[in-house]
Amino acid sequence: MGSIGTRRPIRIANCSGANPDPGYKMLEQTTAGQVDAITGDYLAEFNLATNALDYQAGKHKGWEPTCEDGILQTLEAANSKQIKIVVDGGALNPKGLAERVQSEVTAKGYDLKLSYVEGDDVTSRLEEIFRGAQFEHLDAKNEGVKIDKLTRDWLSRDNKERPEIISAHAYLGARGIVAALRAGADIVICGRVADASPVIGLAAWWHAWSEHDFDQLAGALIAGHLIECSGYGTGGNFCGFTKFPIESSVNLGYPIAEIEQDGTCVVTKHEALKGRVTRDTVRGQLLYELQGNIYLNSDVKADIKNIQMREVGDNRVNVFGVKGYPPPATTKLAMFYQGGYQLEWYLAATGTLGEVYAKWDLVEAQIAHAMKRRGISKDQLDILEYQRIGVPETNPRDQYAGTAILRVFVQGESRDIVTQVYASWCEMVMQHYSGMHATLDTRTAVPRPFLGFVPAIIPQSALKEKAVLLKPYTVLDAGTVSVTEALAPLIDEETTNPVPLESFGPTIEARMGDVVYARSGDKGSNNNVGFWVHEQDEYDWLRSALTKKELIRLLGGEWKEEFALERVEMPGILAVHFVVYGLLGRGVSSTARLDNFGKGLADFLRAR
Repeated sequence: MGSIGTRRPIRIANCSGANPDPGYKMLEQTTAGQVDAITGDYLAEFNLATNALDYQAGKHKGWEPTCEDGILQTLEAANSKQIKIVVDGGALNPKGLAERVQSEVTAKGYDLKLSYVEGDDVTSRLEEIFRGAQFEHLDAKNEGVKIDKLTRDWLSRDNKERPEIISAHAYLGARGIVAALRAGADIVICGRVADASPVIGLAAWWHAWSEHDFDQLAGALIAGHLIECSGYGTGGNFCGFTKFPIESSVNLGYPIAEIEQDGTCVVTKHEALKGRVTRDTVRGQLLYELQGNIYLNSDVKADIKNIQMREVGDNRVNVFGVKGYPPPATTKLAMFYQGGYQLEWYLAATGTLGEVYAKWDLVEAQIAHAMKRRGISKDQLDILEYQRIGVPETNPRDQYAGTAILRVFVQGESRDIVTQVYASWCEMVMQHYSGMHATLDTRTAVPRPFLGFVPAIIPQSALKEKAVLLKPYTVLDAGTVSVTEALAPLIDEETTNPVPLESFGPTIEARMGDVVYARSGDKGSNNNVGFWVHEQDEYDWLRSALTKKELIRLLGGEWKEEFALERVEMPGILAVHFVVYGLLGRGVSSTARLDNFGKGLADFLRAR
């Protein structure tokens, strides 16, 4: 293993991109080849929110069980091979997980120093930090963006009238991680650090970067983003998977970043494991859950407008061209509040498309009639949507192929009113459309609490980030950033030099996916989607044809006038990237969309 300040690149393997990733993936990354460090990203809005209530009620340990399992499986190998482990799986209780692992380390007699990072949980400090002032939404200063109505309503209420805030976690950078590693920690357990912060921390420690080495930090930030989603970097969530045998996409090995002293990196994987690392898979991961031309972290802003990638060997992609700038004075604050109650249920229908749509029209009319009889109006609800899913085949080969689904989704602050929407359907059920059928499991039709999500901002100066070593017990103040820079407006551009489309020859109508790859994902209440091609002439066509107006046309019924759209070109990787502001409503934890993580938007657009 290298020492601090070495010029050799640090080899960092990722073992998790979400809490379902099993523990054995951490052990696999440790033993299938040589690495210097392991990182795991176990947190998302969804699980951080859903575990908060149970943790406060004493029904949850506060950390992610898969993270605990991975560390315990890996301790022996990490001890013998001197491999560092930095994870965010401590979630709501990083101290508790650190103490759990320490007990195992002590029992086995391993020579490993445990630490944890704290300071992200500011739930109890909100009044002290904001002193009664209104919270500022993350997108508030973005001109043209309209914050979701339900979120605006929550923000505008008096503090005493707002539904209870369940949790509030600031997205921490790498300062606490670096402090722990420099103090000799072998395992660093974090709560809500930003997804790429473990990689930044390891690279900054290894190469002895200062907090002002912005180009290097920015390169590590992008390297962290490229490996943070485990299998997404090696062939998972990849629209080009159909070009390979199905078996080659089963049980993927996870990605590795080799980060150089200058912050550039090579993305790779263990050769002994399955999967693929190509310019396509790496571009796909870069364009996933992206804001635009600037990628933000508490430590640095990374400008990726001119990022470049090149394949330098089998399963080896060199990434360079990232420019770094000082971070903003604020960081993201993920707040979750008692949003109310929601339920949903599904109905199935067979027949021609016209017949099926007539059946759905009847359902809506019947529910509206029964709600009116009960004295309930749609205005008393936050959301009542009838989502028509799928199209029955013509001359279907079996009944499943000739079936479409209706999803009825309901949200509101009043449990009783939400309940009565489903009761309205039940009241009319014996007047149903011909051939009505549905699952007999109605548990989703029982009102359950949901948490609303507000992505706000918090001054970095208000944070009290610390790294704590357990043996000997040592508390290290991680400090705050000393140099900041305001965030300039994100680039929103149409192509400056379009190529006349007729110059490409005769035009035919075809699926975009026949020639274009894409990846999409959630960014709070927004959905991003990036498109890329393989050759320069294809890119000249893509950047000329795929204007903002054209994307709105392709979005079809998904587009609403209250949404906003940003566009940026990335010529170094032959990509055009968009952010659709507002598509996910209040975000993953409470959106009405079936595609709640926004992953399916890219494939919908490729099918147009």
